[in-house]
Amino acid sequence: MSLSTLHTASSGFEAARQVGVLPDAHRARRLHGHSFMARVRADLPANWGPYPGAEVKTLTEQLQACTAQLDYRLLNDVLPLPTDENLARWLRDQLQVPGLEQIGIQSTADQGVDLDRHDQAHVWRRYRFESAHKLPNVPMGHKCGRLHGHGFEVILHANQDAGGRDLSIDYDHLDAIWAPFHYQLHHKFLNAIEGLENPTSEVLAGWLWQRLKGVLPELSWVTVYETGSCGANFNGTDYRIWKELTLDSALFLREAPADDPLSHIHGHTYTLRLHLSAPLDTVMGWTVDFGDVKDRFNPIFKALDHHPLHELPGLADCDAASLAHWILKEARKTLPQVDRVDLYETRGCGAVAVAGQDGPMLPI
Repeated sequence: MSLSTLHTASSGFEAARQVGVLPDAHRARRLHGHSFMARVRADLPANWGPYPGAEVKTLTEQLQACTAQLDYRLLNDVLPLPTDENLARWLRDQLQVPGLEQIGIQSTADQGVDLDRHDQAHVWRRYRFESAHKLPNVPMGHKCGRLHGHGFEVILHANQDAGGRDLSIDYDHLDAIWAPFHYQLHHKFLNAIEGLENPTSEVLAGWLWQRLKGVLPELSWVTVYETGSCGANFNGTDYRIWKELTLDSALFLREAPADDPLSHIHGHTYTLRLHLSAPLDTVMGWTVDFGDVKDRFNPIFKALDHHPLHELPGLADCDAASLAHWILKEARKTLPQVDRVDLYETRGCGAVAVAGQDGPMLPI
């Protein structure tokens, strides 16, 4: 099994801008402001940082030093056209980080651009609708067989070779494409819609893909949040699901020098995402039942939550990367479909352990 690690960091900043490249009537041509979030993913070389385990802290500090130059600024004073794409490029140029794979600008909670080292722009926009459904093929007594409802969320992901352009795909273009789907899905009983007779998250993601790809050729993934902590992705070929949990745990870093605060016992409320990839069960309409994921992972969760991590058997150290790989290894014993673990110590700052395809990054 081939394993890889990505370290992640994020940093917020408050800034104003005008985006003059947009049409005259576009609202973003006017002076306005955002609570921006910058985030990076890096395949860091061995021995990067002052000591093993310091990668997240060091990467975060370097990103914060860059975003401090943008905080409470008019961004047009820093670069002529401060689109999300150009802000990502500016930060990429400022960061002296080896192995930088992707840098993203999340300009609101519902939109952003992730730019990779090849100038490929991954644009995403989030939408919401309130609907009812039930799953007709589940076993007797399964809670999802009863009529119930969700506040669903959908993220449309679109990839495009930005080629150095100031703007790749305008968010308003995605809004216009999504509008008829919102009308079709919002305040509806999903089972009554043709093609959604068994409306699992996976089926809904595939249903949307089939109808969106023709009008949005750049579409790369459709993400469906069934709840705030679980959902499905589909890219036209592969189905992926994720389950999110939080852990309240204590730790210290064995490799940290004695005068470093991380050498002392401290703690985090971790955000943990388990990602699973599996073929679609054509009868059940899912890859793996979310309930099964929770039940099978529960013994590992109980060993982590409200426990000192430095006492875990087989865990070399408690840095985010070591812990993510430990969780991946243990989870695959009962959930072999798990091929990625995202573990964040704080918002957007942590590590991703990958044993298969990477898949889309979810907003933070």
